[in-house]
Amino acid sequence: MSLLARLQSLDRRWIFLLMAIAVAGPILWSGLTGKTPPEQPTDAARRVLKVIDDLPEGSRVLFAFDYDPASAGELQPMATSLMRQCAARKLRIVCIALWPLGGNMAQETIAHVIRADFPSLREGVDFVNLGFQAGNEGVMKVVLTDFTKAFPKDTRGQAAADLPILQGVRTVRDFPLLVNVSAGYPGSKEWVQYVVSASEGSVKMIAGCTGVQTPQMYPYYPGQLAGLLGAIKGAAEYENLLNGVMGGDPAPKYLEAQRRMAPQLFGHLLLVGLIVVGNLIQFMGRRGTRA
Repeated sequence: MSLLARLQSLDRRWIFLLMAIAVAGPILWSGLTGKTPPEQPTDAARRVLKVIDDLPEGSRVLFAFDYDPASAGELQPMATSLMRQCAARKLRIVCIALWPLGGNMAQETIAHVIRADFPSLREGVDFVNLGFQAGNEGVMKVVLTDFTKAFPKDTRGQAAADLPILQGVRTVRDFPLLVNVSAGYPGSKEWVQYVVSASEGSVKMIAGCTGVQTPQMYPYYPGQLAGLLGAIKGAAEYENLLNGVMGGDPAPKYLEAQRRMAPQLFGHLLLVGLIVVGNLIQFMGRRGTRA
């Protein structure tokens, strides 16, 4: 049997095996060596790092968690790194959520980053989780006029107006930066349309979105959006930048996005290779039939 005939009758299970190796191999290699694929950060990712780094120490950051566990694989690494940079810069972090499980994601990120690596930060003074509030765009409109009316209590049940971290905060305009990690509606697009645009430039915003949502956000960058992280690739770029700035040997939790890029990279390379080979087989088969 000729090589062409063998390729045309190739058992598809060999392709499944190749894909399993392309995905599992890099995961095992990264786990054993601690190495990750090289990243070439885009300007949008560099801007995220710079915007946070340019804030004066003690500035308040409004951190909106608009995703749930279904999207955590793609979004949690960027949320972790964003909170890490804010905490390292000694910025005061105010977490909110417009998704029902967003408050839980905020709490997990706080435990994962602040309580684990920045234990000196005090809840209610240096950071707070105000939890979930229903209402979608309605909540966004309220924070433009009365922030504590939209989020009256934190997750511990304490009145928001009495918290030291929120003293002097009347509206969302009192936050020099809005950070939004979003999986869909309501999310980054609505924050831009209903808050950033309505604030007439007084609120600066950076966003991290899923791969499906990111193309909708590019028209807003670098105008209404000061920085943008797109999917796990954007998270990996930002991780690479932040780890380079902070130095040292980062903990595995600060390398998650870069590790997750490895199977994607080799899986995509295999797919491209299979497409090329498939087209060559088809072309050669047609030539053989004509001959």
